[in-house]
Amino acid sequence: MPEDSPREHPIVLFDGVCNLCSGFVQFLLPRDPDGKFRFASLQSDVGTALLAEHGLEDHGLDSVVLIDGDDVYVKSAAVLQIASMLGGIYAIARPFQYLPRRLRDWGYDVVAANRYRLFGKKEQCMLPDGDVRSRFLDN
Repeated sequence: MPEDSPREHPIVLFDGVCNLCSGFVQFLLPRDPDGKFRFASLQSDVGTALLAEHGLEDHGLDSVVLIDGDDVYVKSAAVLQIASMLGGIYAIARPFQYLPRRLRDWGYDVVAANRYRLFGKKEQCMLPDGDVRSRFLDN
């Protein structure tokens, strides 16, 4: 992780070539007007370094990962924590945290296993533009 990376911000790692994952990031950006989240693709040098730093490099993660300080959330836990951090209407997702993680992650894994077939795949990672470019750590 580069020294100048903003550690005070939660970092969302995502599959940069997945249309569903990129769509999730595009969904988050306008709902985070204060810019609390930072983003990096799992395939980027920054994403790879962050996974290694948190002992996740050998876990075959191809899902959303949220790094918030020393806390790391993966799969459904990451999505639920992001929704909770957004607050407002998205906080209605909070009760799902009481479902067994195995059940939540099973549902997550079903979607993840079929995401390229259902939503397609990009040839390269999303390239941010304008005001949001500074929120992407792998530029």
